[in-house]
Amino acid sequence: MYSVRVRDRVMIAHSFKGEVFGPAQRLHGATYVVDVSFERPELDPDGIVVDIGRAHEVLAETLRTIAFRNLDEMDEFRGVNTTTEFMAKWIWEKIRAAIREGRLGPHAPGLTGLSVELAESDVAWAGYRAPLG
Repeated sequence: MYSVRVRDRVMIAHSFKGEVFGPAQRLHGATYVVDVSFERPELDPDGIVVDIGRAHEVLAETLRTIAFRNLDEMDEFRGVNTTTEFMAKWIWEKIRAAIREGRLGPHAPGLTGLSVELAESDVAWAGYRAPLG
């Protein structure tokens, strides 16, 4: 299986509901290092997994929609605990939509796997991974 990974980072603010979150129930900031991996069993006709430039552009565009925002104030996230796990899947869905829209090139529909990992620090991270179909 071939893979390509792109990386970016984003700063957000949010809070959580529920005793399990302790002090994180209060408004706080997070800076995520975001890794997105694309997989396919064979290289495309151009000899690549995916256009790295386009992949990075799509990731950057996706993250710009939440950068320096309080997620609690965004209609899309109202009433949702925007945990690291939740945000990993949210980014995964945005990248999958970009693939389907052709924004990652004409051969991107041949991708078979996509994963998103958000690192909160050097010792804690979460992610979402699923096949593309």
